[in-house]
Amino acid sequence: MSGISLLIVSVVLFFVGYLFYGRYLARKFNLDNSRNTPAHTMKDGVDYVPAKPAVLLGHHFASIAGAAPIIGPITAAVFGWVPVFLWIIIGGIFMGAVHDLSALIASVRHKAQSIGKVIEEQVGPFGKKLFLVFAWATLVLVLAAFLVIVAKTFEAAPEVATASALFILLALVFGLSIYRLKVGLIPGTVIGVGLLFLCIYIGILFPLQLNMSTWIWILMGYIFIASVVPVWMLLQPRDYLNSFLLYFLLIGAFVGILFTNPGIELEPYTGFSQDIGYLFPILFVTVACGAISGFHSLVASGTTSKQLSRETHAMPIGYGSMLIESLLAVIALVTVAVITRQDYQQFMSAGGGGPVPLFSKGVGKFMATFGLPLKTGTSFAALAVSAFALTTLDTATRLARFSFQEFFASKKKTGQTKWLKLNNRFLATLVSVGAGGGLALSGQWKAIWPLFGSANQLLAALALLAVTLWLRNKKSATWFVRYPMYFMYIMTNCALVLLLWKNLRSHNYFLAFCALLLLGVSISMVIHAVRSLRNGKVVE
Repeated sequence: MSGISLLIVSVVLFFVGYLFYGRYLARKFNLDNSRNTPAHTMKDGVDYVPAKPAVLLGHHFASIAGAAPIIGPITAAVFGWVPVFLWIIIGGIFMGAVHDLSALIASVRHKAQSIGKVIEEQVGPFGKKLFLVFAWATLVLVLAAFLVIVAKTFEAAPEVATASALFILLALVFGLSIYRLKVGLIPGTVIGVGLLFLCIYIGILFPLQLNMSTWIWILMGYIFIASVVPVWMLLQPRDYLNSFLLYFLLIGAFVGILFTNPGIELEPYTGFSQDIGYLFPILFVTVACGAISGFHSLVASGTTSKQLSRETHAMPIGYGSMLIESLLAVIALVTVAVITRQDYQQFMSAGGGGPVPLFSKGVGKFMATFGLPLKTGTSFAALAVSAFALTTLDTATRLARFSFQEFFASKKKTGQTKWLKLNNRFLATLVSVGAGGGLALSGQWKAIWPLFGSANQLLAALALLAVTLWLRNKKSATWFVRYPMYFMYIMTNCALVLLLWKNLRSHNYFLAFCALLLLGVSISMVIHAVRSLRNGKVVE
């Protein structure tokens, strides 16, 4: 077995999956361009802005493809490469891409509101509130973690900080050029991508050196601004241009693997029980973004659905982006599968650097086969991962703002007008950024982070539950979302039970309480869903 074999098999299966299963789903969802999307009917120039499909694909892909599809497969490779590879392929085609597409379509059919709105219609107000609080809390944790990750990266690699700052300025110019000066997308893209690489070169020449705490404060200011300014001005163009970094990374790694033809050194299967837990269910909450991730439903129903210009664009953006991310996960797996178990353990040890350096060095070696210096290839891979960590950060901030606003917007219907002042994009952003920044600066996010994998996959299960109930009430087929929902519910709850037991035994009562809380959210949502199905109406 070789790296080429894994790559070719995955590309063929993803292509066939998109061509046949993806089109089957498009028919089931009855995608119809005669329906005007909320991007047009609710256009406000801030959040609801119709985007060109290539631009929106770049935004969506950049938002969902942070560091997770790299870290997850490499961490899970402790079980061997075969279980990870199979889960990426099967999960990506039949669960992750289905989850992303269905969340996007459900949101578009509900005025581009979050999955929480779908839950409200199918389960009731309590279900919506529960989901929005859970989603907001998860996003705040993401903000805290990624503030630290990006700040540490900027401190350790100041050239990346300079390049990232220049990327932001470039995105502003690009957005104004496309939407105000009416520059064509193709010439604008060619110039923009060229300037993108110029920014990298300038960053190397003029590194910006600041300590981590200072960077956290600067990043907090940046994500606040990025969340409240019109989406076409910064978020959309920055994500679109940044997506080309990942496209070049994917192409470079792909070609490098074809040239290198590396042999597989890591064992196919190492055993059911490892240090990180049991293969069942830990594999399925560890790989996450490479196969299925609840965070994607928040992106799809948060920023992407508000920019979707035509319903048929949902196929390449919702289903296609997930398969591209799964391909990235396969490449990440290849970088670890071609090294020995001893080298893998050394990288994953406390002083070894972890998954990202392992991935960067692996991609650097692949690219070196067609003449790119090893150091340059390694640095480029690290820069691309860092750029997408920042993309995840600013998108997550806007999503947290949406969740906060949507929670308090519901108060208007119940006559509780005193809460309407909280339904303000500036205040919602301030509270979200303040909460995430506080966790980051205090270091308290580390205490909760071990539960993130399970919380993320619980989001996926809840999103699939919402879509299942919506389709059922429309008298439509549900099996393609219902079975993935069953699977993710079982995996997530099993993982939470194991985490609860593990933390009780180690006397970590805080994490045990958090795991119990997540189990409570899961069980409560199922109870309300069953009641609504039996009664034939939502539960107040």
